[in-house]
Amino acid sequence: MRIRERSYSAYPWYLRPFFWNQRRKYGKILKPGLLWGRVPKLFMAVALLYGVLDRKSSPIDPSLRALVTVRVSQINWCRFCVDINSALLAKRTGSTAKVEALENWRNSGLFDDRENAVLTYAEAMTDSQQQVDDGMIARLHAFFDDDAIVELTGLIAFQNLSSTFNAALDVESQGFCKVPPP
Repeated sequence: MRIRERSYSAYPWYLRPFFWNQRRKYGKILKPGLLWGRVPKLFMAVALLYGVLDRKSSPIDPSLRALVTVRVSQINWCRFCVDINSALLAKRTGSTAKVEALENWRNSGLFDDRENAVLTYAEAMTDSQQQVDDGMIARLHAFFDDDAIVELTGLIAFQNLSSTFNAALDVESQGFCKVPPP
């Protein structure tokens, strides 16, 4: 990491329940949480936004959310994000097949029309050499209403924020997914 780690006791008391929950859920405190936690108000805002995007009542199903986050993380070269989101994708789909095929998803028969539309959109939002066009939105409308497209766009934008933050600060993988990286 490009930022020195600090002692757990250096964080404000009101962030410690978040860290406790990470330790309970993942077996360890997540390095990005410790980085965001250096600016507590920023940590709280990011945590709130993530909670809204990953809620059970989201119109974007959990496996599709995980698929998007892995692909955006791959494009942004975020080792931590690819690791944790690949583990989540494998858990949510019950298989590592899509994790292993995702980098070359266009040449794989594993992804359905809805996933193809979403991945095309995610890549256009993430890669500065591409641009979202009306055809992409029309393809998304075959599967989602306007509100769901807004939420999908927010999820992709959030993952771009998260993965570029982690990549810039060189946050390493924490060993969540045992699938070899592409």
